Amino acid sequence: MAENKRDYYEVLGVEKGASADEIKKAYRKSAMKYHPDRNPGDKEAEEKFKEIGEAYEVLSDDEKRSRYDQFGFAGVDPSYGGGAGGAGFGGFGGGFGGFDFGDIFGDFFGGGSRTRQSAQNMPRRGENVGARLDLTFEEAAFGVEKEVSARRIENCAECNGTGSSDGKTETCSQCRGSGQVRTVQNIMGMQMQSTTTCPQCSGRGKIIKNPCTTCRGKGKVYRNKKIKVNVPAGINEGQTVRVRGEGCVGSNGGPNGDLMVDIYIKRHPIFEREGVDVYCEVPITFTQAALGAEIEVPTLDGKVKFEIPEGTQTGKMFSLTGRGIPYVNNAKRRGDHRFTVVVETPTKLSKEQKELLRKLDDSLEVKSSPKRNKFFDTIKDFFD
Repeated sequence: MAENKRDYYEVLGVEKGASADEIKKAYRKSAMKYHPDRNPGDKEAEEKFKEIGEAYEVLSDDEKRSRYDQFGFAGVDPSYGGGAGGAGFGGFGGGFGGFDFGDIFGDFFGGGSRTRQSAQNMPRRGENVGARLDLTFEEAAFGVEKEVSARRIENCAECNGTGSSDGKTETCSQCRGSGQVRTVQNIMGMQMQSTTTCPQCSGRGKIIKNPCTTCRGKGKVYRNKKIKVNVPAGINEGQTVRVRGEGCVGSNGGPNGDLMVDIYIKRHPIFEREGVDVYCEVPITFTQAALGAEIEVPTLDGKVKFEIPEGTQTGKMFSLTGRGIPYVNNAKRRGDHRFTVVVETPTKLSKEQKELLRKLDDSLEVKSSPKRNKFFDTIKDFFD
């Protein structure tokens, strides 16, 4: 019953004034948490998943959201408040003096009882389904084709989606194929009419005499399917790849939903990423830093030779243009590879090596260590 529904904003955990992006992010987070794949056999999680989908369907549609904000559930569910009630739309759920107010509000919200009747058989798009894909650093950088497993609703193969084992259906005798039934109540001398979903056919307008044993007459079943996903080069953590038509099957000839694949990137032992630029550290010896040297720098394309100038200080950053991550929409264009040199202090020196270093230090002139001398001059001035 609609009366038992939770507020859609509460369901998604967002404020009433939330933006479309905030609503979308909240939906994805909740849908991933309660997805049937992650909670097999958990009926409570399945109900929450359905509740989340219903809330997102309304709040992601500007027109439906506007009606919901103004009129609550009555704005998006014509069957809400079906009987007599107190103040508000709940009190007008039926007719008044033989006149069906439900039709008036139904027309205002996009169709009366005739519209509701035809809506049962209108083509409806299938729901989107989500999946997670973990990539290596290199796979995300250069693109890759992967397979993901997605649990989605498909037409039952045994009955071809009809729900009937013999393919035969009959028009519902209670609603005569409309999918809706009208009830009349006399309250305080007034006739109140309300229109609700037919309990005999559940709004289908048809009765299946011999239900399919595989889908139990529903015409649809859950199936796990392996689906190929083409991941574009340059994709980043948190982005989503849409595979059109690989979601749940549509109803009454409507199009399938889409598969939404959320991307996660595994940590790399050497490289880090910021946008389309790649960063890493390269250790060099004291001698290489002092005298300059040709070193090998690891990049996504393999090792690249680079000439370190003499007198290089630890923490100095160098850049290799065009050696970074490709742009998603233009794989021919790439970011840069930036590396920082770290001068490694030698350890476990022999007696002879220590003596050589002391002689070297004694032979160095003041100008050989400009930063150190400036530092000590500053300290001297400060305390003097």
